[in-house]
Amino acid sequence: MKPCLLSLVLACLPLSAQVKFDRGTDRIRIEIGGKVYSDFFLGADSGKPYLYPLRAASGTAVTRHFPMETVAGESNDHPHQRGLFFGHENVNGDDFWNNELTYKTPNRGRIVLDRIVSLKNGKASGSIRARFHWNNHQGTVLLEEDRTMTFYDAPDTRTIDFDITLSAPGERVVLGDAKDGAFAMRLSDSLREDKGSGHIVNADGKHGEAEVWGLRSNWVDYSGAIDGEKLGVAMLDHPENFRHPERWHVRGYGLFAVNPFGNHVFDKSAPEQTTVIEKGKSLRYRWRVVIHPGDAGAANIAAIYEKYAKGQ
Repeated sequence: MKPCLLSLVLACLPLSAQVKFDRGTDRIRIEIGGKVYSDFFLGADSGKPYLYPLRAASGTAVTRHFPMETVAGESNDHPHQRGLFFGHENVNGDDFWNNELTYKTPNRGRIVLDRIVSLKNGKASGSIRARFHWNNHQGTVLLEEDRTMTFYDAPDTRTIDFDITLSAPGERVVLGDAKDGAFAMRLSDSLREDKGSGHIVNADGKHGEAEVWGLRSNWVDYSGAIDGEKLGVAMLDHPENFRHPERWHVRGYGLFAVNPFGNHVFDKSAPEQTTVIEKGKSLRYRWRVVIHPGDAGAANIAAIYEKYAKGQ
């Protein structure tokens, strides 16, 4: 074959996807750049779906391993805090946060898979769209969740966009003013502020759990070092989210969460609030997670947020 013809043939061949998905029975495997990035567990082994582990572009895991894996010396508290997850402790009185299958609480709800809508591989990004049912302890569907997660391939960062719509198909749903919620992850012990190298900062220049916990902010970043590698995780709150900027339930022991449903529980001088989704209505939330080298300043999280706010 002549060189020019060979070049034409190669140019016409489809480019191999850099973000790929492989569905198994209980999980979806995510590959980025030919390497396993994470698994999206569909909830068969727990009370809710979760991503585990989350990794930096270098391959370093930034989430705690427990309870999915046992690592010597690692903390083993709060087994319901698995990787990255979404839930809330008071949905019409049922708990979709502290809801491990082994727990004995009578009002334990469960988030179960309805169906996988689509898996889209891509060169620069790929997405998973799935639908879940939030079933109360009696098995009644309180909420329908439509979730799209978009994963991006970049040389130095790992970015995931979350687009979540909650709908009330059968009855009025009330999400209470409660602390344990909602969009969250449990970070590696090495990143803990209390016993590790971690440092918490928000968009307004507040530092540490004592200053950041419960406050409203456009974003929060949690950074430190894992085996000498300096890296951080930023969570960004989309400006069109209900009650933006939302309050942050971020702890020195490694819990990292944004909670759009809590108010008085974080600030006793603030009024108590409930979030109501009327029957047949829905509520949409969007968040971005950025795993980056260095701290918030080195990664210029403020500029990343401005781009996110503009739809970039």
